[in-house]
Amino acid sequence: MSAPDYGHAFALWRDHAPQWRAYTHHDFVEGLRQGTLPKDNFLHYLRQDYVFLIHFSRAWALAAVKAGNLSEMRAASGTVHALVHHEMPLHLDICAREGIDAAALEATVEAPANLAYTRYVLEAGYSGDFLDLMAALAPCVLGYGEIGARLAGSGGPYSEWIETYGGAEYQGLCRDVGALIDDALVYRLGAQWHSLPCAAHLAQRFATATALEVGFWDMGLAGP
Repeated sequence: MSAPDYGHAFALWRDHAPQWRAYTHHDFVEGLRQGTLPKDNFLHYLRQDYVFLIHFSRAWALAAVKAGNLSEMRAASGTVHALVHHEMPLHLDICAREGIDAAALEATVEAPANLAYTRYVLEAGYSGDFLDLMAALAPCVLGYGEIGARLAGSGGPYSEWIETYGGAEYQGLCRDVGALIDDALVYRLGAQWHSLPCAAHLAQRFATATALEVGFWDMGLAGP
């Protein structure tokens, strides 16, 4: 399938991220699609991802602080709400059925790949501006959207996870985030932002976060 339309910046950054296909077609992802991923690996991933999403929510809350206008603030706070009230409950529900409660999820010790990724994203926000943070956040939000759209309808034991990210609600969130990024770039840098020297820096932010996503899948595939 062709890449989903999540905006102009996503299309540019995606095409210049060397490990994008390694991320979106990782063996872990293919195991989800084919239903061959061992359950223990999936649960290990979910536990790590739950902790990841706590930090990811903090990063989006930081985006509200870094926002340049009320529209950006609304979008960032809305994404925090979606993460905390929709995406994280998916992890809670699946893990609860496997005997892993919320307290156990929150007590999960972060794997090195998880630490590397979450701290990179947060540091992008602490040391950079709103655009730095958006470029570091985008591979997770939009990459999962692309994966979900590609895997939608696969069925199998991981269909609940697949349909969450391939479903209309999450796909709508991806389009909203893509529009937020495009608008933020034009608002700060003008319509020709992609020709400015800082464009390469932002693309590298995106590419680095993409490489860290590959490391996260590697962690899931290695298992507990």
